[in-house]
Amino acid sequence: MAACTVYSTQSLSTNCSISTPSKTQLSFHQKQVVFYTTSRRNSKRGSNSGRSYVITCAAGDQQTVVIGLAADSGCGKSTFMRRLTSVFGGAAEPPKGGNPDSNTLISDTTTVICLDDYHSLDRTGRKEKGVTALDPRANDFDLMYEQVKALKDGISVEKPIYNHVTGLLDPPELIKPPKILVIEGLHPMFDSRVRDLLDFSIYLDISNEVKFAWKIQRDMAERGHSLESIKASIEARKPDFEAFIDPQKQYADAVIEVLPTQLIPDDNEGKILRVRLIQKEGVKYFSPVYLFDDGSTISWIPCGRKLTCSYPGIKFFYGPETYYGNEVSVVEMDGQFDRLDELIYVESHLSNLSTKFYGEVTQQMLKHADFPGSNNGTGLFQTIVGLKIRDLYEQIIVSKVETPVAGKA
Repeated sequence: MAACTVYSTQSLSTNCSISTPSKTQLSFHQKQVVFYTTSRRNSKRGSNSGRSYVITCAAGDQQTVVIGLAADSGCGKSTFMRRLTSVFGGAAEPPKGGNPDSNTLISDTTTVICLDDYHSLDRTGRKEKGVTALDPRANDFDLMYEQVKALKDGISVEKPIYNHVTGLLDPPELIKPPKILVIEGLHPMFDSRVRDLLDFSIYLDISNEVKFAWKIQRDMAERGHSLESIKASIEARKPDFEAFIDPQKQYADAVIEVLPTQLIPDDNEGKILRVRLIQKEGVKYFSPVYLFDDGSTISWIPCGRKLTCSYPGIKFFYGPETYYGNEVSVVEMDGQFDRLDELIYVESHLSNLSTKFYGEVTQQMLKHADFPGSNNGTGLFQTIVGLKIRDLYEQIIVSKVETPVAGKA
């Protein structure tokens, strides 16, 4: 039986199309999009108002897989996205012929949407109302939900654009349903409706000390902000971050936690990092990575003949923990690599990596050696999560192929 969904055309593409049945790997399917208008009396104004809707009916359609990535500003979301799209092949680029200030990135397989585009207030509007971009009142979660739901169901949308250069809301852009949709930003797991649409979710949890160093480097070098303005921005955002962004990590299927090193006593430079990959147990299509022996608790110092390590060295940890009441497996790396080509030694001791061939993690790391974090656990765990997402996507596709269409058993 075909499933039908209704969408308001206020947030969807206004292209009307009817496709005839076509052959796919899932057998035959059909999709029909119909527009109609209803009149509804507004009791307050005493007038009739019309509203358009889209009805889409589909049987056996392959849905878009939706991935959510949450983090505060300046916490490495862009670098993670580049690593993720690279795993699927093809460079991610802005929509061709579109707004040069678009935040969207499109590759052959993935489309990455920045959730800043769902700001309901521009920069001036936020100042006038005294709210930050982290505040839910500055964001349109109804539109976010409608459009992510539409894309997951195979419907193109006209997505708004928030211009980070001007601070204004630009005219919308057409986004077509990809194989994999990544929604990245401040609030992918804040609204329960959007959260329920996610097939997998990641949270980048950067400690305050590390976040400050990263934000200074990005905003001063790339956006021309002064040190004083960056400090003021961080302090102004703290209450909203703690209230609206940080709590989302309890819902994440995987958390990459970045902390100061424990290898150097009282270190405050932030150059050496301790990074933890926290993986929730029991997530469908996701099997946590482990070190040496699944379920054990292990501390490992690999420095020696097979891994070059300058001071303060490298230390790994693996073991089970509890995180926000959930059973998780944790892989931790403290320190940094001197030679990325020697990472193959570490890779050979990790299991459940979802690689296609021996050494794929090392190959991906070498391919992007110039990316931030490539010599420490941030790059390593971002790469591993990217490979796990590829595996998750492939398992979902296989499950849809193996599941017979209703009435065709």
